Amino acid sequence: MAEQVQEPVKKRRARKNKYVVLMSPHLMKETKHEYIGEPFEQDGRQVQWARCTRTHHSQLVDLAKLKEKVDALKNAQEVHFDEDNAKDYDPRQEYKLNDTIKHKAFDDYGVVRAKEITSNGKFAILVKFKNSGEKRLIEKLSA
Repeated sequence: MAEQVQEPVKKRRARKNKYVVLMSPHLMKETKHEYIGEPFEQDGRQVQWARCTRTHHSQLVDLAKLKEKVDALKNAQEVHFDEDNAKDYDPRQEYKLNDTIKHKAFDDYGVVRAKEITSNGKFAILVKFKNSGEKRLIEKLSA
């Protein structure tokens, strides 16, 4: 009887993200890039190649700097709800950035994260609510 020999299974490193959004120097705007190959060490830094999905140009990405930028963005997006000084939401009122509002219909508190003008020329605010997530609400509605 012949013995069956099993070949060792190659372990692949699981990549967290296949894509990353980077500034494309050829388009002069941020575009989606796909990681190429495996990360490697260069001048004491962990780097990896990334290819633009639109122009197919490649650039070397410093993974540590990229992680710092992502962490900084996450910290900037943290929202602090000041429920004691919350204003009741009224579509006829105008709100400032970082104002805390209480929406009676949602029974939730939220913080104004952005102000926009809609396609029909009306004004809107983007509010990050504690339980309901992000919602776009009308402001400065004239009767």
